[in-house]
Amino acid sequence: MILYDPFWKTLKASGESTYTLINKYHVSSSTIDRLRKNQPLTTTTLNDLCRVLNCNLEDIATYVSSDEDQFL
Repeated sequence: MILYDPFWKTLKASGESTYTLINKYHVSSSTIDRLRKNQPLTTTTLNDLCRVLNCNLEDIATYVSSDEDQFL
């Protein structure tokens, strides 16, 4: 399961807010909602967030094994 807990710490440390992400960088409010709910995001969106926050992917998302993971 991909979790976006690191995103919130990175966002706070950056001095940005969800408001500036939406209004200054044109990140959709649905993307913010997906981050809050740990729902899937595209790699393009993850790339944009890394660029805006000047961070690495591991500063936005982390993988944690879960029983809810899809069986392969």
